[in-house]
Amino acid sequence: MNGKPTRGLVRSEHRRVRSGEDFDIIIGLLGFWALVLFVVTVWMEVTGEPALGWALGLLAMVLALYGLIRLRRRLPERTATRRN
Repeated sequence: MNGKPTRGLVRSEHRRVRSGEDFDIIIGLLGFWALVLFVVTVWMEVTGEPALGWALGLLAMVLALYGLIRLRRRLPERTATRRN
């Protein structure tokens, strides 16, 4: 830092890196819930319960995950390091 207060402003390269990290977090959360929906769908199929709604939810989650991964590839790589 140059000693001047930033007043909440973030340089553009930091903003872009942070947005990439935000996408990583969202992708991780969607991946977790996709796994949960997959387990629930398989369980419903094995026990003979109706699983169409769960399967459609899983499909929507996988499509959203696919779209976010494609969008994430266009963002720059993570280069920021955390300070202790």
